[in-house]
Amino acid sequence: MSTEHAHFGCTPVLWLDSRILLSQGPASQCHSHSHNLHCISESDKYDLKMERAPLVVVVSTTGTGDPPDTARKFVKEIQDKTLPADFLAHLRYGLLGLGDSEYTYFCNGGKVIDKRLQELGAQHFYDTGHADDCVGLELVVEPWIAGLWAALTKHFRSSGGQEEMSGALPGISKASLNSDPVKPPLLHIGSQVELLRLDDSGRQHSEVLEQNETNRGQTNGLIEDFESSLIRSKPPLSQASLSIPALPPEYLQVHLQESLGQEESPASVTSADPVFQVPISKAIQLTTNDAIKTTLLLELDISKTEFSYQPGDAFSVICPNSDLEVQNLLHRLQLTDKREHCVHLKIRADTRKKGAALPQHVPERCSLQFLLTWCLEIRAVPKKAFLRALADCTRDSAEKRRLQELCSKQGAGDYNRFVRDASACLLDLLLAFPSCQPPLSLLLEHLPKLQPRPYSCASSGLFHPGRLHFIFNIVEFASNATAVVLRKGVCTGWLATLVASILQPNTQASPADGREALAPKISISPRATNSFHLPADPSAPIIMVGPGTGVAPFIGFLQHRAKLQEQYPEGNFGAMWLFFGCRHKDRDYLFRDELRHFLQRGVLTHLKVSFSRDAALQEEEAPVKYVQDSLQLHGPQVARILLHEKGCLYVCGDAKNMAKDVNDALVEIISKEAGVDKLEAMKTLATLKEEKRYLQDIWS
Repeated sequence: MSTEHAHFGCTPVLWLDSRILLSQGPASQCHSHSHNLHCISESDKYDLKMERAPLVVVVSTTGTGDPPDTARKFVKEIQDKTLPADFLAHLRYGLLGLGDSEYTYFCNGGKVIDKRLQELGAQHFYDTGHADDCVGLELVVEPWIAGLWAALTKHFRSSGGQEEMSGALPGISKASLNSDPVKPPLLHIGSQVELLRLDDSGRQHSEVLEQNETNRGQTNGLIEDFESSLIRSKPPLSQASLSIPALPPEYLQVHLQESLGQEESPASVTSADPVFQVPISKAIQLTTNDAIKTTLLLELDISKTEFSYQPGDAFSVICPNSDLEVQNLLHRLQLTDKREHCVHLKIRADTRKKGAALPQHVPERCSLQFLLTWCLEIRAVPKKAFLRALADCTRDSAEKRRLQELCSKQGAGDYNRFVRDASACLLDLLLAFPSCQPPLSLLLEHLPKLQPRPYSCASSGLFHPGRLHFIFNIVEFASNATAVVLRKGVCTGWLATLVASILQPNTQASPADGREALAPKISISPRATNSFHLPADPSAPIIMVGPGTGVAPFIGFLQHRAKLQEQYPEGNFGAMWLFFGCRHKDRDYLFRDELRHFLQRGVLTHLKVSFSRDAALQEEEAPVKYVQDSLQLHGPQVARILLHEKGCLYVCGDAKNMAKDVNDALVEIISKEAGVDKLEAMKTLATLKEEKRYLQDIWS
């Protein structure tokens, strides 16, 4: 995005998320806009101070309303308080935010950047869009992109670039060429995604239409008896004309060659962060065998590495896909006999994809087995573009029609129900549609990188030198895309299998002699620093809310504080409140002995525990079911700490329910105790967040 690119018709696109890409296929080539696509972290390739072309920014939200890690440097630079108010007055931009309304701070990453750009004088040429992954990103993404081309055309023409734009987009009147930002269309319209009408007069996919017409009269009476499923629809969808996306352009060519048997390592998969291979020195089951969820604690030996952490930090575990699922996928693709072959990739000479590049997460000359095990997220829910491509690899006309329905505008409800919400993966689809036989290149074009899984540190380096603890539930869920199949989490299932031979049933057990020498090793990497740390002033009181495995970082906090109090017995240390919750006192009360020990020593000053499934205890020891109820029970103390004692509040755990309920409880508490309305209470919470005194480490 340097000055030589800043001419009419060349639009820079700053990319802050890796899940969606603006289409560069034939649909977008019908618009006479060229553009430069950059990740926001590639600051050496663009300069906003010099940019005169319109800017398009696509940004996701991570953590507790933060921009993604790749944008941290960019956000820090534009947040510089010394920048003048007209620093970016020359800049015209449009921004698309990606978020999930299940989280408290929906699309906040985009909102932060949007607000700051305007504070620096930049202006919209196109109104901001906020896409919600909770209901389907495409509901906003597709119409926003559709309207983008008209907005760019209008901007270029109004800026004197009409000669550059001849033939770009017909139908824009001269009267509309003013400087007001264009508003995104409210409906899905056919432009960038080049909607394809599948009606009776259509010429494309005639074999599907003919099959539909032949069967329509025969099946109308019968189909009403069937429920919709992944493989079957019912009227009106089964009889509807469909609008489906344009076929994504192919761009990869794959060649499989017999391997020379070279050694392969997960470390060969590209990572922006350093990777450390460390042994698991201890594995403990924290829950009883009859608990609803099984929780494990793993101890990693980091003494021989340069890995360091603070309590509250998180780190990533590099994990593989299930070996069984990889073998099943190879079998379904009829590639089992080539699993040890080397994968060679190159860009197709005839591709219509602009800016096509080889996927960076695929190491050179890796084996097919390694590729599917360590590089590709084979459990990923296929996007509609992938379904569209799979439809063209399907021989059976009825199966092809169903895949077209699932990726169509008309089939959005079925896609959400049977693909997205059911967590259907590629293997599910291939088993459901037997005549679909995609080439390996299609998988590489559409399956995302297998991402490392993040975990909170559950220890303090002061308390456990050279060791790192973390805890997790072994995730189990039923995938009923085709038949009910019990699956385990990609990482938690792998870790549970890995430590089965060294697993101890309780915290009192000690490893057998020589056990550490046999300890399995895993690869980990640090995550970008965050603010989920103990306050710099140890005298500040803190409130910790962490039900279930959400207690993990607070164990690290308590261990750290215990050591500090040993080292500085005359120090002034603030009160520490912990609100913990679980289902049953005798089954899944994590770290019960440790917490009672910290309470007895005075490190933990208040321990409030809720048991959601123990009715008898709710009448005696724990009068409330959930942590949010316990917070309200102690509302006056919570309000005093936050509003009058400059205390800090930490929340860790489930974002979908707990974090929202805790936030609502805090609004109620502040409203009642401060005597203000709920809107003012929400503003108070927002201020606490800005001051880094209301911090969340939550996940869905």
